[in-house]
Amino acid sequence: MIKVHLRKKPISNGRTSLYLDYYPAIPHPDTGKPTRREFLGMYLFNRPKTPADKEQNAEALALAETIRAKRQIDVQMGAYGFLSKRQRMACFVEYFEQLAAKRKGSNADNWTSALYYLQDFTGGTLRFSDLTPYKCESFKSFLLTAQNRRNGDALATNSAVAYFGKFKAALKQAFKEGLLAIDLSTRVEGIRPDETYREYLTLEELQALARTDCPAMPQLKQAGLFSALTGLRYSDIEALTWGQIRHDAVNGYVIHFTQQKTKGVEVIPISEQAVLVLGARLSDDQPILSGLQYSATLNKVLRRWAAEAGIKGKHLSFHCFRHTYATLQLSLGTDIYTVSKMLGHRELKTTQIYTKIVDQAKRDAADKIKISL
Repeated sequence: MIKVHLRKKPISNGRTSLYLDYYPAIPHPDTGKPTRREFLGMYLFNRPKTPADKEQNAEALALAETIRAKRQIDVQMGAYGFLSKRQRMACFVEYFEQLAAKRKGSNADNWTSALYYLQDFTGGTLRFSDLTPYKCESFKSFLLTAQNRRNGDALATNSAVAYFGKFKAALKQAFKEGLLAIDLSTRVEGIRPDETYREYLTLEELQALARTDCPAMPQLKQAGLFSALTGLRYSDIEALTWGQIRHDAVNGYVIHFTQQKTKGVEVIPISEQAVLVLGARLSDDQPILSGLQYSATLNKVLRRWAAEAGIKGKHLSFHCFRHTYATLQLSLGTDIYTVSKMLGHRELKTTQIYTKIVDQAKRDAADKIKISL
């Protein structure tokens, strides 16, 4: 393990410079060459003559020791201990904006919204050198008390969960790129989400949608039914090409793809019926559905289509098709471990939320048969 010691070096005018000694040596943040010294820009008077000189010495030693202790913690956490001036002075808000610009689909919307709240919190500027666990906790508190930018109401807890999650993701990425000396994302807890009801369609409602045309946006019908039959998110469907849908006599149809949300590589079997709803197969490099863009308009068209199919009283969004897939699989007897794998969940607890929906479905089913006594 690297050890960090506070050292002294005589300099001019009866003073002693304070510096940190790293052993073994670490790469210099500017040159990359091995170095053992980090000069702190502080000094002691060798022979303090006045109370002010003595106070200066005491304060310099105390501050230097604090820095040494922090650097020791840094190297134990895997960091080299100090950053270049360019890195320290760089703006985290600008860095976050660059990360947000690289996102696509509905994920991009969450990153953009998170950026707006980060700009409100910081006034548009936050140096990497000013990022501390306390500053991160302050941003968390800000989100939990912030107003929704669209309607002025209190920001929903689960929106705060999503935005703080993007903030932590940016911290982790900054650490990986060497812009932070320590991984601050591990120093702050995320926001605990509120439990929410996940809207889904019954098998009868899904069948009604399949029988009903969606003339305003035909691709929406194809994408929605495909999601309900496969469990894929909108972002994954949007990125999917025909070449990623493969078939052989033994395994049937499977999809080879990378999840847009988790970046996990997946190989998922799908039914022949799911492929049929997509229409005629195109060349391998063609997207399975083109001309479909996620927006508020898409969800409005979805609700009109559902109303035409006779589905009432449900606040539907495209994501309800994925919920429908999970709920129907569980209610039809597929075990939770298989459903979790089919959905590409990293943790089983993410899938377990659907078991509560299925329990309610069982309760509703139990009450449907009534006889006169």
